[in-house]
Parts: sequence; structure tokens; C-alpha cells
Amino acid sequence: MTNPVSGPGYLIRGFKLINQPGIRAFAILPILLASLVFALLVWLGFGYFGDLLEWILPSGDSWWVTLIRGVLWPLFFIAVVLLLYFSFTVLANLIAAPFNGLLAEKVEALLTGQAPQQPTGVKALIADILPSMINELRKLGYYLIWALPLLILFLIPMVNLIAPLLWALFVAWMHAFEYAEYPMENHHIRFKQVRQTLKSKRLLGLSFGASVMVAMLIPVVNLLVMPAAVAGATAMWVEQYKQKQ
Repeated sequence: MTNPVSGPGYLIRGFKLINQPGIRAFAILPILLASLVFALLVWLGFGYFGDLLEWILPSGDSWWVTLIRGVLWPLFFIAVVLLLYFSFTVLANLIAAPFNGLLAEKVEALLTGQAPQQPTGVKALIADILPSMINELRKLGYYLIWALPLLILFLIPMVNLIAPLLWALFVAWMHAFEYAEYPMENHHIRFKQVRQTLKSKRLLGLSFGASVMVAMLIPVVNLLVMPAAVAGATAMWVEQYKQKQ
């Protein structure tokens, strides 16, 4: 796995690693929690939307009221589906942040026989919830700082021809950064150092991030991409980056 574009191989290994005993629970639990939160939000959304229609529209079964309801409900359903598609990963990452650190720890212990030297267990998990979520928000800010100028490029004639390529490279880099950070944080390698470490083998990180980006477009598979990416990034950290640190 020394080839600079061997990143997809690490994602494939990640899918295999999350199916190992002792690791599977850390991969599945955050997805279940995110799904429950979304199900609750959708249930509340449909209930409030129905009440809103009853409040806005006049009572009765006239044809035009029925027609408006028949149009608005499908539009609301489509809006909910789009919201789920584009926001599930963000919410899942926020919920899974403290679990992903433990997942990376378990995978590293499986691969090396030695876990990172840091507090573990339920107490450590609870204590890590708030810092992990704050770190996720910091990464979101980093993403927005770079994403907004790149989106502007789509509006500039001629330049917009290369804007999709630049955007794809940026998203691939962000995926590499997102998931490689978990095993590195277990070794107290923080935000800025993570970027510097990934830059030492930039093509490897980009190819890994690109494979994650493509996998997220595949229905059903995309539900397991997040834990698989954490596990794959941990294997990549152990074999490609750890010795340099």
C-alpha cells in the first residue's frame, strides 16, 4: 500500500475492518442514533406541516383546497428527501464524533496490538462528547472558508469550466482530512498538524478522499461509508503516516 494513489484500497479495508468482532458496535451505533434523530425530526415535521396547512387553508373540501393540499404535500415530501440526503452526513458526523475516536482506537489496537495511550471507557467517552462536537464545528468553519470562494468560481465565465474539478479536489481533500483526524487525535495530533501530516503524502490523502466521495454517492453503501472511512483512515495512518510522527 505504498503507491501514492492507493487510497481506495484503504477504504475497502475499512469496510472489512468494521465487520470485525469488537469493532462492529462502534460502527453501527452512531448510524442508528442518527437515524433515530432523523426519524423523530421527520415525524415532527410532517405533524407540524399538517397543522400549518390546516391553519393557512380554509376549512372545507372544495376542489381548489384539495388541489392545493395535493400539490403542497408532494412538494414537502421532496423537500424532506433532499434535506435528508444533504444533511444526514453532517448530523451523523456530529453524533458519531465521540464514537469515531473510539472506533479509530479499536481499529489501531487490532492492527498494531497496542491502543493509543489515553483514557478510555464510558467516562472518557462522555467527557469527550463536547470537545469532539466543537472540533466538528471547527472543521465545518474551515470547510466554509474554502468552499465559498470555490462556489463563486462557478459564476465566473471561462473560469467556471475548471470549477467542477477544483470543487471535486477540495471535497476529496476535506474527506481525507475529516476521517484521518480521528486516529491522529488519539495521538494528540491536532487540527493544524493533521493538515501538515496529510500534505506529506498529498496524493495518497486525495485518492482516499476521492474514493470516500464516490462511495457516498452509492445508495445503501453510503450509510456505512462513514465508519468504513474512519477504519480505513486509521489503517492508512498506521501504515503510512505514523512512523513520520
